[in-house]
Amino acid sequence: MDNRRLPYIDGVAAALVDGDGRVVGWTTAAEQLLALDAAQVTGRPARELLADGVGDEHVLGRRAGEVRLRTGTGDPLAVAYQVLPLSGEGGEVRALVLATPADAVARRRQDEAFTRELFLQDRVGLAVFDSDLRLLRTNTHLLPYTGLPDGLAGHHLRDFLQPEDADATEAILRHVIATGEPVVRTALRIRTLDDPGSGVVMEIQAFRLQALDGAVIGVTALFGDVTELHRYRRRADVLHRATAAVGGSLSVAGTAEDLAGVLVPGLGDRVEVDIAEAVFTGDDPQPAADGRLAVRRTATAGPPRADDRPLGPLGREELGAPAAALPDPPSMSAPLQARSGPLGRVTVHRDPADGPYPREDLELLREIAARASLALDNARRYTREHRAAVGLQRSLLPPAETAVPAATTASVYRPTDTATGVGGDWFDVIPLSSARVALVAGDVVGHGLQASATMGRLRTAVRTLADLDLEPDELLVHLDDLVSQLVVEGSEEERERGVADPSGATCVYAVYDPVSGLCQTASAGHPPPAVVHPDGRVEYLPVNPGPPLGVGGLPFETAECALRAGTVLALYTDGLIEGGDGGDLDEGMAQLAAQLGEADLRGDLAAAGRAIVAEMATAGQSDDVTLLLARLHQVLPGDTAAWTIEADPSAVAGVREAASRTLEQWGLGELVFTTELVLSELVTNAIRYAGGPVVVRLIRSSVLTCEVSDPSATQPRMRRARLTDEGGRGLYLVAQLTERWGSRYTRTGKTIWAEQPLEPSPLSR
Repeated sequence: MDNRRLPYIDGVAAALVDGDGRVVGWTTAAEQLLALDAAQVTGRPARELLADGVGDEHVLGRRAGEVRLRTGTGDPLAVAYQVLPLSGEGGEVRALVLATPADAVARRRQDEAFTRELFLQDRVGLAVFDSDLRLLRTNTHLLPYTGLPDGLAGHHLRDFLQPEDADATEAILRHVIATGEPVVRTALRIRTLDDPGSGVVMEIQAFRLQALDGAVIGVTALFGDVTELHRYRRRADVLHRATAAVGGSLSVAGTAEDLAGVLVPGLGDRVEVDIAEAVFTGDDPQPAADGRLAVRRTATAGPPRADDRPLGPLGREELGAPAAALPDPPSMSAPLQARSGPLGRVTVHRDPADGPYPREDLELLREIAARASLALDNARRYTREHRAAVGLQRSLLPPAETAVPAATTASVYRPTDTATGVGGDWFDVIPLSSARVALVAGDVVGHGLQASATMGRLRTAVRTLADLDLEPDELLVHLDDLVSQLVVEGSEEERERGVADPSGATCVYAVYDPVSGLCQTASAGHPPPAVVHPDGRVEYLPVNPGPPLGVGGLPFETAECALRAGTVLALYTDGLIEGGDGGDLDEGMAQLAAQLGEADLRGDLAAAGRAIVAEMATAGQSDDVTLLLARLHQVLPGDTAAWTIEADPSAVAGVREAASRTLEQWGLGELVFTTELVLSELVTNAIRYAGGPVVVRLIRSSVLTCEVSDPSATQPRMRRARLTDEGGRGLYLVAQLTERWGSRYTRTGKTIWAEQPLEPSPLSR
């Protein structure tokens, strides 16, 4: 061992200088600091180590200071030094000079100043814990604004914090000690034992403390009060979520429920949303004469309160006042108000231990109530418009289920535009003369209210044309001409408003005669009806579809087939058979045939139709869906009677007698008188103006129908007869004696018909 080294103070850069100013001892740390070993330094004057021509008295004559030293590398090194006088043997004076790099000293001084000032701060809580999480040192206030006293050294957090808060904080600190991973900006709610209220929200930052040898000696934590920032963020978050929630629904009840779901736990533990009754029907809420408004408790969230009372009408002070605290301190309320008037009220409650609401929360509730009011008013307006749209649609369509002598029908209608509930599909069941019925299905291009309006125009046209008792192909020709005219006359304003173009619409028109059992069908670009025979066999009518409506110039064809009683005729639109992705129509028709074959069509037709549509229509359907099921009936041969006579006026009496006998056999003796009068006039006119042969037929169904057919194509015309006229009153008399009458062209001429209710008329008594 080199005796010139000073091992007992190793780790410190130091030199031992004798009374003559010579270096007599040198530490290993000094060798490393100056790059000079002990052999190079000892025995030499200390001044030779000094740079810049400074004498050794400058160093040895002072207790401490800074100086530049020569190094083995030739580069001077600034150090801070400290001189410790020593007494050697025989009274010899020596000095121990300790040196530290000047920049290290400066950093240490900065660290000391920073630490000293940090512990003097009172806006940030600072705490040093040992490895057992006992407090070693804190600044002026460990947790600002909690009123904790100074001098908490030796305590654990659980000695002055609520147990759950202390556990949460210590869990964070233990994690830092165990892993060495610092914690940055973790927020916790802190409450003291003396004040268990809402407390404050503290943002914690923590890092592990280690000795030079790496041993863990504790953890340091910084506590910052972010209560106001937390409240601001919470309010902003509640406002954002409330705005998003109430704007996502056009349902009054749904909007109220969404609002309640945000306010708990956003602003309280219990919320009640009371909405005016008129809002649910789309009407403007109107307070009574005393200013009170009838409301409905529409939505609640959170557990019910023990002091809940039955809800009554709200008064002026509850409907018109801005957000304000109610007599119960942990409650606040805000009116729901729109331009149309008061809509209701929203009330929020919280635990009484949390104290009254701050003004900022009251202002937040008022802002949320204003935005919710706008959403509720939009929902109210939508409800009103939706009612009008659905009312229009229902007025344009027949009842979902009908019963006429020729058929019992049930329908299913599912529009694509679920928001309005209306669309461009239509169907119809039109009673015709002589117990016949017309079954119609159609499809307008487009969806929504505009398509529904166009559909209404076409359906009205079909009904008007059906009253003329035209053949199916002839009716479609007239309808096609009408659509072509509508396209030409369509105004630019209608196109700008998005009124659906009637061209391209499709329609199928079928007429079923329960007396003959014949069904005549024609199609304008529409898929053919399906037939489910009584034995369960399914096929499609052999209809050759013509072009869609509005194309013009091309003919339509009528297909005729005989159908038995109990047969079910299914009319539909292509939305049912094309699926949600516009799939192959042949596959869709095959699937429909399979569904019809499996359905119970002998029982509830409406239930069977709903099941078929539910199975075939998809949630993502791209077109409206309509299905009309008609179970066909038959007028039995015993309920009809017919006679053919020549054009001889003397034959009229025979017709009257035969008709009277038939009515007596049917138990309709009360109708004999009026029926004789009607047949006399109609047969006489036919013989006089049309010639023979004349065919007379009676049909007993839900009404009594009298028919007179002749070979003439001239339609009869009812006119006002003068007092001096000998004739001209026949049709007027028929119109007065019957419920309705009319005429239709046939392939051999025309038929005049008249209907009487089966109950006797006053004239027959």
